[in-house]
Amino acid sequence: MLTAKDSRHRGDSRSRHVALIVATLLVVTSAPPAVAAEALVVHGNRRVDADTVRSYFHTDANGRYDAAALDAGLKALVATGLFDDVKISRADGRTVVRVSEAKVLDRVAFEGNKKVKDAELTGAVLSKPRAGLQRAAVQGDVARIIQTYHRAGRDDIRVVPEIIDRGNDRVDLVFTITEGKKTPVRAINFTGNRAYGARQLHAVIKTSATNVLSFVTGGNVYDADRVNEDRELLRQYYRNHGYADAEVSNVSVDYDAANSGYNLTFAIEEGGLYKFAAVDVSCNVQGLACDRLRTSLLVQQGDTFDQSKIDKTSEVLAAELGKLGFPFAQVEPRINRHAQDRLADVIFQIEQGRRSYVERIDIHGNTRTHDDVIRREFDVSEGDAYNRTLIDRAERRLRNLNYFKTVKISTRPGSARDRVVVDVEAVDQATGDFNVSGGYSSTDGLLAEVKIGDRNVLGTGNTAQATFTYGQFARGASLSFTSPYALGRTTPGMELFARQSMVSTFQSFGSNTYGGALTLGMPVSEQTAMLWRYSLYDQRVVLAPGISPAAVSLPVRQAVAAGRQTVSSLGNTVTYSTLDNNKTPTSGIRSQLTQDLAGLGGDVRFLRTTGDVRYYRSINSDLTGMVRAQGGYITGWGGQQAPLLNSFFGGPTMVRGFAPGGFGPRDLTPGSTMDNVGGSLFWATTAELQGNIPGLPQEYGLRASAFVDAGTVFGYRGPTQNVQVANRNVLRSSVGVGMTWASPFGPLTVDYAVPISKAAYDVVQPLRFSAGGF
Repeated sequence: MLTAKDSRHRGDSRSRHVALIVATLLVVTSAPPAVAAEALVVHGNRRVDADTVRSYFHTDANGRYDAAALDAGLKALVATGLFDDVKISRADGRTVVRVSEAKVLDRVAFEGNKKVKDAELTGAVLSKPRAGLQRAAVQGDVARIIQTYHRAGRDDIRVVPEIIDRGNDRVDLVFTITEGKKTPVRAINFTGNRAYGARQLHAVIKTSATNVLSFVTGGNVYDADRVNEDRELLRQYYRNHGYADAEVSNVSVDYDAANSGYNLTFAIEEGGLYKFAAVDVSCNVQGLACDRLRTSLLVQQGDTFDQSKIDKTSEVLAAELGKLGFPFAQVEPRINRHAQDRLADVIFQIEQGRRSYVERIDIHGNTRTHDDVIRREFDVSEGDAYNRTLIDRAERRLRNLNYFKTVKISTRPGSARDRVVVDVEAVDQATGDFNVSGGYSSTDGLLAEVKIGDRNVLGTGNTAQATFTYGQFARGASLSFTSPYALGRTTPGMELFARQSMVSTFQSFGSNTYGGALTLGMPVSEQTAMLWRYSLYDQRVVLAPGISPAAVSLPVRQAVAAGRQTVSSLGNTVTYSTLDNNKTPTSGIRSQLTQDLAGLGGDVRFLRTTGDVRYYRSINSDLTGMVRAQGGYITGWGGQQAPLLNSFFGGPTMVRGFAPGGFGPRDLTPGSTMDNVGGSLFWATTAELQGNIPGLPQEYGLRASAFVDAGTVFGYRGPTQNVQVANRNVLRSSVGVGMTWASPFGPLTVDYAVPISKAAYDVVQPLRFSAGGF
């Protein structure tokens, strides 16, 4: 039975239901209608999924594709390289994207190229196998191939691209290349140069004008990159020799149609010759004491201005700052020139640089040299603090390797504000060496030599060389191998050798030497290097067949009777060099100290020490002065005498004008062969003027010299009974002239020297001639 209470409860429930329905209807009718997203339809795609195409387009808050969004999506699609054409239109309230897919490259090939290898061309073009065919990129690749040939000195070049359809939307791209002749440089001129003549400037640059020897010397082919490098070499040369304002303002390149070649003109603005005035270090880094850095300065007040010393000082300071715990500190040399007084103040400003790290080092352009060979020349790696000075040092090191045609290092922003990407472009060049040479030496007679080697074996940075020599008085073979940085900054190496010297008109005995050596080289500083070696070899003195032993000098007979002797020695060589050019130096010092201790096993015991110091200074644009001093000492130990073959024999390497073994202690016993029997001490000195030959182009590589030599060998330590050995410390000296040709097969030298003081028993040889790579 329904009560009144129940009836009221049921009525209230119905009222609430009705109210809820009414409220819902009000909400629905008052809410704005939902806007449907604009449809985007894709047509023409076969391999690329439609959703992939749609992912490049983004709607606004209302779900619509405005003009900016469509333009951005179109550009992004084109940039993928997957499509030949992309068109966008609107129809029936929809956005329609019509695409034409690019065909896929199966193969990119080159035909007709003989002077430039496939690997170099592959690295130059952007079209790659398994990528989409982009016709615009193909035309760009044609230009890049032509530019690659221009760098190789060939302007007469034609490139025709051909697209071969393989079906199923796959094609081959073949570049057919017609190679023309090399475009030579006919003349090189300099304007504005007063301090240095054209001859000296020709020696600075790498490009040379065409001459009768260009077919072997090379360098006469026009190469735009090499000309730009020459421009920088000239600027550096002037600034390293005192001309702080020097610039090469322009290089004009004019094609001479009549001679089918280029004429180059370098416009030089020399400025004045400066000297260093105030030199100091200024520190704006909290906690850094400048006094600890001043001892590292290589620049000294009063010295002639030298930009290379400023650069090296910056590198030394940067390395020292890293050791002191300031890796982000930057070294900025501030040069204040006083033009009227020709003085330059140099302040090495140390500032706290922006905290940047090397995100990565990207390397490209090297088709042969391994990346790790390039990376090891850097003092920084990924994750290290970025330091511009150390990056510049790495660029110089890479250029000095002589593995690359060009080296360029640049930077770009990384993935974050404190990240930097280092970009290294290193274009490989040929590093192999195959020489067949012959010549005549007044010491060794007629000679023939075959040399095979590579200073960058298989792109590893290792050096290997095999040399075979066959001569009238000397024969031999050697195999050598070195691996730079194989043990950190040290360079291990090894050599196997076999040498024979025959009896000649200068001595009645010969020698046989067979063995090998292990070496370990290490840099001490930018100018100093040390080489350790362990040598193990057999040596033996031999007589000519048919000669009577009784007629041979007693010291020689004793050496023959000793038979084969094993020499086991440990030695080192310390070299210090500030030369501006290792081949044809005009300034700087090169000193070398060599020591060998024999007796670590073996049959003989001796200590041998030699030293050699050379100082070069430019006198004018054509003349260079050189002063040289050398000396040596050998002594036996453990109750033994130093072997005959390891003693010192005076000859043309000490004082020109004397025969090999021509001076020094000599057996004058009547009836003997009167051989030079070697000394334990020697010294020699040289003063020499070197210069180009007037009237001959610099490119010929001919240089003349005038010299004065003096020296002696003494200190005979052999047997004295029943033998008459002249052992007086007699001064030997000579004056003479010479000529050297830097031939492709090695230096060819002719010297004519007249002895002006000597002993009566010395053997003279005024004319000395040597040729070939010996």
